[in-house]
Amino acid sequence: MKIVVLKFGGTSVGTISRIKKVSKIILSFKKKKYKVIVVTSAMSGMTNKLIKKSLKISKSFDPIEYDVLVSSGEQISCALISGQLKSLGHKSRSFLGWQVPIITDNNHTNAKIDFVNVRNIKKILSKGIIPIVAGFQGITKNGEVSTLGRGASDYTAITLAKYFNAEKCIIFTDVDGVMTTDPRNYKKAKKIKIISYEEMLEMSSLGSKVMQSNSVQEARLNRTDVLVKSSFKESEGTLITKRKKIKNHKIITGISSTKNDAKITLVGVKDKPGVAAAIFKPLSKHNINVDMVVQNISADKKETDVTFTIKNENTIKTVNLIKNNKEFKYDKILIDKNVSKLSIIGVGMITTPGVTYRMFQALSKNKINILVISTSEIKISVLIKQSNLKKGIEALHKEFNLDN
Repeated sequence: MKIVVLKFGGTSVGTISRIKKVSKIILSFKKKKYKVIVVTSAMSGMTNKLIKKSLKISKSFDPIEYDVLVSSGEQISCALISGQLKSLGHKSRSFLGWQVPIITDNNHTNAKIDFVNVRNIKKILSKGIIPIVAGFQGITKNGEVSTLGRGASDYTAITLAKYFNAEKCIIFTDVDGVMTTDPRNYKKAKKIKIISYEEMLEMSSLGSKVMQSNSVQEARLNRTDVLVKSSFKESEGTLITKRKKIKNHKIITGISSTKNDAKITLVGVKDKPGVAAAIFKPLSKHNINVDMVVQNISADKKETDVTFTIKNENTIKTVNLIKNNKEFKYDKILIDKNVSKLSIIGVGMITTPGVTYRMFQALSKNKINILVISTSEIKISVLIKQSNLKKGIEALHKEFNLDN
């Protein structure tokens, strides 16, 4: 059985006319003798509207009921796609996560998939019926509706590709593929034809919105090739694949950026063993992701300043946890929300000396001050003032010849 998994994002199914176009894409694969499994997101803007409704009731809306609420958006789009295919004379059926079923853990609002029961979908595939699966959702072992985190319909599609041993997994979106940087920040951004799992994972975790990082990680672990392409026009798209398949690596493949960071500095922390663990332990317990961390020790080596970054939305919660933490002392807390993280990513930097210098020099020439630095094998990230972000992206795009 030759199977293809097709996933359509929110903009691809945002209107009835676009749903009709999506149906034509689905049927084009059926004509090529594929057994097609479709995964859909909610119509664009729908999930945000549902979240706003929950916030009008309570800023701490119950997570179980939150999942029931926000998962309803995908229910609408998968029913509309299936209904459109039926109106054209083709057999189709919509599936919610619990009907597949897609079994997840109990971490509501950000669940992980534990298992997919393939029996129901295999049965209808054998009958020539096209299943339209609601992405982003599943069901816990306790029988509760769960969601997989924002943007996780890709995660659903890639997981289904694994369980059904699909020949192809194609993510249809509103862009031609993965770009060297966000075109909204730099108009000369170029499409990347092929990119490694590792590079895509870094770009996703560092702000690229084409794919959620959990989805890329799932593809990497399962060694599932993923093609990202536009549903609005014919294009080759971007292939996300094994590093070995890429013959000519550029030094830098792409530039990612974020605008929703907050920099927290604890001034005058006593410099002794266990202090760092004491600071970050409660944040970890409350699922607050800490990103960049810097520690500056005073000249007398008795005190230190600890600086770290978090997502903006976690600022109040983080500050409250620190203030209520009795395991360490500090003089004051400094908060800066007007910062952005700017990162360069590329496996080519592993074997190329001088990349760090070139990055810092390019920013320096444009009078951009670096606040915090973090590195890994294939990426360098810096924290800068948010007002300098677009200027920084342009400088680095030119420095590493990504304009060409």
